[in-house]
Amino acid sequence: MLYPSLFVASVFWGSALGGPQTNPYPNMTDQELFWGADQYDFSVVLPAAETECFWHFAHHGEKFYLNFMVQWVAGVSHDRHLSVTVNAPSSLLLNTVDDAKGQINFAAAETGFYQMCLSNFHNRFGTMQVFLSFGVYYDNYQDPSKSKEEEKKKKEEISKDLNNTLSIIKGATHRVENYVFHMFRYYGFNRMRKSADYYLLLSNSQYITWWSMALSLLIITSGYLQLLFLKSLFISKNNTEDEKPRC
Repeated sequence: MLYPSLFVASVFWGSALGGPQTNPYPNMTDQELFWGADQYDFSVVLPAAETECFWHFAHHGEKFYLNFMVQWVAGVSHDRHLSVTVNAPSSLLLNTVDDAKGQINFAAAETGFYQMCLSNFHNRFGTMQVFLSFGVYYDNYQDPSKSKEEEKKKKEEISKDLNNTLSIIKGATHRVENYVFHMFRYYGFNRMRKSADYYLLLSNSQYITWWSMALSLLIITSGYLQLLFLKSLFISKNNTEDEKPRC
């Protein structure tokens, strides 16, 4: 009777050791998991009178930015205005913009997930496509898990040499990374503007094409009716001997 108990114990032991792990990083905090500069660029389609919300993590004192631009509007209504709101992790309203394009920049006062909501309430019967670019960047990035080690290294470096070539290269590298990040950020906004101009030119081209066809048809029809009217004025009938010509 010892074998069944050993089998049950081995099953429970294996499930306890080899089961699915819900927390892949049990020894890491939120500060270590989410710390780092990042950005996101994508387009989203908003139905009529609908609201779409997104969340992004930011630390206290770091830079948060949001750029948006309406690319095209389809439907009965053609209002290009979009209502954008940004809320803090504590549900406090930080900023709101009601326009076809805009930018929102601020220093995060709280650590947590910031909410960005896009509302298409201006168009009750129209759909719009919006291009988004948002993210966070850190001017003075420092990993909390390595703060103590860096303090020791700084003390050792100060005691050894102030003109350390490696520290100069490292500082220059961080500055270049920061400049490249800002360059991609402004490049994304220019790409939004270019795509919006493309959709505007496309809609204007279709508008001009349809109106040109309608006006051409109207001109041809009016010319044909004028010819029929002029032709009716010169109709002559063959008169017999008993009938006299009339005007």
